[in-house]
Amino acid sequence: MGNKGLLSGLKWNYFLMPAVLFLADACVVYGAMAVSLLLVQWGLGHPVVAPRTWGLLLPVLYMSNLLFADMYRTRRVMADYARKLLKASTFAVVTIVLFDFLLHMGTVPLSRGFLLIFWFLSFWGLYAERCVLKDVFGRLGMWRTEVIVIGAGKTAEKFVKAFGSNYDIVGFIEDVVDKPLLRRYPRLGGFADIERVLREHPVYEVLIAAPGLSKARTIKLFYEVQPYTKHVSLIPDLFGVPIGNMKALRSLDDQLLVLRTHNNLNRMSNRLLKRAFDLVVGSAIAVCILPIIVVTYVLVKMDSDGPAFYNAERIGKDGTTFRCYKFRSMYVNADAILRDYLDKNPEAQREWQEFQKLRGEDPRVTKVGRFIRKYSIDELPQIFNVLEGNMSLVGPRPYLPREREDIGEYMPVICMTTPGMTGLWQVSGRSNVKFSGRLKMDSWYVRNWNLWTDIVILFKTVRVVLGRDAY
Repeated sequence: MGNKGLLSGLKWNYFLMPAVLFLADACVVYGAMAVSLLLVQWGLGHPVVAPRTWGLLLPVLYMSNLLFADMYRTRRVMADYARKLLKASTFAVVTIVLFDFLLHMGTVPLSRGFLLIFWFLSFWGLYAERCVLKDVFGRLGMWRTEVIVIGAGKTAEKFVKAFGSNYDIVGFIEDVVDKPLLRRYPRLGGFADIERVLREHPVYEVLIAAPGLSKARTIKLFYEVQPYTKHVSLIPDLFGVPIGNMKALRSLDDQLLVLRTHNNLNRMSNRLLKRAFDLVVGSAIAVCILPIIVVTYVLVKMDSDGPAFYNAERIGKDGTTFRCYKFRSMYVNADAILRDYLDKNPEAQREWQEFQKLRGEDPRVTKVGRFIRKYSIDELPQIFNVLEGNMSLVGPRPYLPREREDIGEYMPVICMTTPGMTGLWQVSGRSNVKFSGRLKMDSWYVRNWNLWTDIVILFKTVRVVLGRDAY
């Protein structure tokens, strides 16, 4: 891309795109306000007159919160957009209530029903609008920002997987020519060619994805790169460190950067919030899935001899054990069938040792069991564990007591909270994830917990369960 094309792209991304997003958001906010007013009028059965001043002030207060939330320049993954939008829309409604109380804009306060409906419609309207605009502008090549990535190793692979939809990756700068990413993207040169590459390919952003470099080499890279691009981003070597609640403290005088993190689940208020979320949402889910539980109970009883439920011991909070409710998906003599099968199939035995599961044909599983395991229906009775309080909607995997030794050093962290019906590992590969990988994911989840993470995992669980990745 030539300099003229680059400047045109930068102008669109930096100036026009935020303006388009802002205008679209304003239209959604006005629309949500009008629809909310109509719904309140319909519910009350008589016209509702809002002060004229609110027709201007309410959108201004709302849009101000979106501006402060940095919703227009930074490209984010949609889950992060949703988190930012939820927080901004909630703060906006709170701000509107405060202004209404302090300034007495009308003879009566704004209707609570109106504010609740307005909050709900504005949040989902803005989220849907962003999804549509991202898709439309993405197809037109207008959403993504051009970037050159320095380093093409595992770190760069994770970056492409997580943020690739927001970037137009021009190419990679890498010394090793046989990296997997270089089969999909151009290799523009090696580390010694950085200045030449950036002259020939001027881009808006350069990302340094080589956390293994020494501090001196990383600083030198910054000095080399900065004259040729507007933004330089860095992926630091902080893998495994809790980052979900990390905040930065800076001292310009001493050129010091302090990264502070904390464990949210150490706070009683957050534990109570998580429990309240489980009770409210879990109760609603229990009502919705009760017919499925009843039908599944009948099918399991008709399919094979034995009880409909398989209530096994699992490791819970603080390392104590509890009875985990599940539908029986295997024959009653499953242990004997497994031993015989593994003795006759060395390859299956190796798979069992690595994953603690049989990912292919499992002779222990009944016909109905194969179906309910595929769509995780066998785990639906765990909703009653959630309501009892020995499980959560989202949490670490409920491990078997015999797995204590294998869990090892991860045990204290994983047992800080109750296990979940679903969790990070279930939406990140499920049975394709090795046992050690599950432990790392569960540990990461506990250290980085926040309520928004639980909400995102629940939505992702629905998508994963409807796929074909369960065994």
